[in-house]
Amino acid sequence: MSPDTFVIGLDYGTDSVRAIIINTTNGQEVAASVFYYPRWQKGLYCNAAANQFRQHPLDYVDGLEITIKDCLKQAGPEVAAQVKGLSVDTTGSSPVAVDRTGTPLALTAGFENNPNAMFVLWKDHTSLVEAAQINEHATKFEPNYLKYVGGIYSSEWFWAKLLRILRVDETVREACYSWVEHCDWVPFLLTGGTDASAMKRSRCAAGHKALWAEEFDGLPPDEFFSSLDPLLKGYTDRLFKDTYTSDVAAGTISAEWAERLGLPKDVVIGIGAFDAHMGAVGGQIEPYYLSKVMGTSTCDMMVIPTEEMEGKLIKGICGQVNGSVVPGMVGLEAGQSAFGDTYAWFKKLLSWPLNELLKHSKVVSAETAEALYNELSEQLLPELGRQAALLEVDEHTELAIDWFNGRRTPDADQQLKGAIAGLGLGSDAPRIFRALAEATCFGAKSIVDRFVEEGIPVKGLIGIGGVAKKSEFIMQMMADVMGMPIKIHQFNQTCALGAAMFASVAAGIYADVAEAMKVMGGGFDAVYEPNPEKQAVYAKRYQQYKALGGFIDAQTQSAKLNHQEVNA
Repeated sequence: MSPDTFVIGLDYGTDSVRAIIINTTNGQEVAASVFYYPRWQKGLYCNAAANQFRQHPLDYVDGLEITIKDCLKQAGPEVAAQVKGLSVDTTGSSPVAVDRTGTPLALTAGFENNPNAMFVLWKDHTSLVEAAQINEHATKFEPNYLKYVGGIYSSEWFWAKLLRILRVDETVREACYSWVEHCDWVPFLLTGGTDASAMKRSRCAAGHKALWAEEFDGLPPDEFFSSLDPLLKGYTDRLFKDTYTSDVAAGTISAEWAERLGLPKDVVIGIGAFDAHMGAVGGQIEPYYLSKVMGTSTCDMMVIPTEEMEGKLIKGICGQVNGSVVPGMVGLEAGQSAFGDTYAWFKKLLSWPLNELLKHSKVVSAETAEALYNELSEQLLPELGRQAALLEVDEHTELAIDWFNGRRTPDADQQLKGAIAGLGLGSDAPRIFRALAEATCFGAKSIVDRFVEEGIPVKGLIGIGGVAKKSEFIMQMMADVMGMPIKIHQFNQTCALGAAMFASVAAGIYADVAEAMKVMGGGFDAVYEPNPEKQAVYAKRYQQYKALGGFIDAQTQSAKLNHQEVNA
């Protein structure tokens, strides 16, 4: 009987990085470790009021080393010796400016504390103007280079962020050789890459965020970008033409990193991808099932056999890319720009007195104040969920819109804002929390409706991620609003599990992703069935949500036009 073999899945989220070691013979988790980015936790290099969110590459490097070493220590030397592969998923689009060696500029002299030389996190919306210009510019070209990203380019994505950084920072502009996604840089780092031009790029990232398409034989031509702004001239030649699916090896771990981490020198490093795409695989996605990765935002993934997508273009989503999720199938991506972030915002709002006043209390000691804050902060959202679940659902209560970080889909517009309507003197915290939860569920329904309107049936829902595992209240509401069951995957770190599955294929342990999912996937541990008694009222509430959202959208578009006229 052959000995067990092991792989590592590394999942870079918005707030932390998680590493797991998985036994490839049965999908059992052998060890797990989480590292919270210390610079990010301090709010360094960010300005939420200006929609600027940057992360220092040292947070990523430190997290990589600490979590993997911790996992190997937990697992022991016998397991460490049998690790065969390692794959990475990250948030996206989260790109960074690099020099010719592929080194992020923030890791080079003179740029250590320059936010523009750091990774521009997915939720950074400083490039709103650039995204709007790309959308207007694309109308002048044939073919339509936005056809595979739903017809709308977002400020969350690759080219808009690059153009913004080049425009606002001359020092970065002069030092920048290429522009690299987080999910491409980590495998490059681990394999000892020293030439940015030789970096293997993820099909997932390139297709969904950088306008790469098989039909275009790569990226749109230089003319498309240089005629938008001369600052982009030549970048297509310094980026990439070929892309790779995540079942392919990026290379073998470098001697330096093998020694640094305590891994065998023959560990295969897989091509990276975005967290939701690998999370969908970890959650055992099936064709026509919408896999909802529910964290700070949501990414909604669907896979469809390639031949069944022939000639179809889905408007207003985040892309359709052959092989971006499961090789041999078209991956469709949608999502909401704020999901868990909506609840986190409300928690922060309610916690303001605790955070700002309690520490100055003359009644309790600083130590007691801190302990009290931590205790109440941990209990706040679960208790709001319990209290909100007791409220009767009717069509005359508070109503919210979930665009607190703009709208990702359908029809990206990051200038849109959230709203809460119908407030009265009886509007307390549980009632407002319920309205926010409804809004996130209604936003999810609008995505399903768009797929159906575009001729793509949704056979069922798969819930993965932190919110899916932690909040029965929100998941039951999701089933009620959607009018269909949602099954919750049993694994807690599904994105990391998906990365581990891809590592097993890249290392040659399994022939393809389907086989890895079958053997290493553990199935589902909960199913939320819709409550027929609530569906009728939620249907009315959903129409109210669409009407209020339509009003906000119209007001936003009117304000845009007025601004353009004033500046004309």
